Amino acid sequence: MEIFIKCLEAVSGATFGTGITAIKLTALGRPQLLLQVSEVIMRTRKYMEDLVGGQGNVLTHHKTIKDLEKYYSSLGDNKNVQDFLKNVTSDKEGILHLFPWSGIVDEDSQLSDTFRVPDPHTGQMRRLISQIPPKEEEMFRNMIRRVNTIVKAAADLDVRIMIDAEQTYFQPAISRITLEMMRKYNKEKAIVFNTYQCYLKETFGEVCTDLQQAKRQNFYFGAKLVRGAYMEQERERAASMNYPDPICTNYEATTDMYHKTLTECLRRIKLLKDSGEDAKKIGIMVASHNEDTVRFAIERMKEIGISPEDKVICFGQLLGMCDYITFPLGQAGYSAYKYIPYGPVNEVLPYLSRRAQENKGVLKKIQKEKRLLISEIRRRFLTGKIFYKPKGNYVPI
Repeated sequence: MEIFIKCLEAVSGATFGTGITAIKLTALGRPQLLLQVSEVIMRTRKYMEDLVGGQGNVLTHHKTIKDLEKYYSSLGDNKNVQDFLKNVTSDKEGILHLFPWSGIVDEDSQLSDTFRVPDPHTGQMRRLISQIPPKEEEMFRNMIRRVNTIVKAAADLDVRIMIDAEQTYFQPAISRITLEMMRKYNKEKAIVFNTYQCYLKETFGEVCTDLQQAKRQNFYFGAKLVRGAYMEQERERAASMNYPDPICTNYEATTDMYHKTLTECLRRIKLLKDSGEDAKKIGIMVASHNEDTVRFAIERMKEIGISPEDKVICFGQLLGMCDYITFPLGQAGYSAYKYIPYGPVNEVLPYLSRRAQENKGVLKKIQKEKRLLISEIRRRFLTGKIFYKPKGNYVPI
């Protein structure tokens, strides 16, 4: 936590309020606790499926508290059900949330108490999470306190913070915590960003659901779109535990998912602009080393009238990779970032190996980058312009 805060301070001092820091939740507490909360979220979806049929996300059904009362009407005046219904929360449109999800980031509430539902047939309360020992409850609260401390520091320093995506078995909890942090801190601008991995088959639906929540609960939505970094692990785990592979079938399908998700985000930004609302209510980082994806984003922005000056779309590449994409973006007035992994080499190696795995295609492009560099050196020698400053007045935006 202290290292993350030092990074925030470093970014704040160097970037005139435009900086971004990325953090990982598994660095702030026991991953096992995130796994347990993720399982609760999936069980909640299954509970809704059993209750109302179809897919399990409450938001998909647009159910109200009155609908829920009907489902439990056969149980009469069961006290457990009545107490449960009193605690169900809803947004400004009356769409229910089965739990007061703010409880997940409330430093004083207990997970074992929060995640209980009445059995639709007997009315008996049943847990969606196994009884967590007090010591582990306190560990989870400490994790949330650390996240709160970091995000509050980011808000105070005016630095945006991106919470990294991780493996699918942690991700429901990470996304839920991130969304609650958005709801808490993204009241006037997008401080907290979630990360969405487009190699997952569920990404488009997840992004649409979260965009809906942001709209209905009136907070600024921030997203970093990436292709994904845990493909081998995900496929091995799915095969060993005999559940469907969550990864798109091939690279082309991942690209389609990325472009489809980005297009939906841009469409919603345009709706905000057209209706006179603040277009910055949705902020997107296109984190990609793929030239076609960057080109796709720029073309779509032009088509729907989103300019670089709107400051709703930015681009990101790893430091030392694809400079021939990053520099022209910056020179053309787009917000372009270089992502800098920081730490002792032996600790950063697992991260770097995932990036190498994820960016096999980029490693092949090194030859292209070398050709471009040699061509530029030759041009400078032949024109006598050894030192060259591109035209334009480049101010961070």
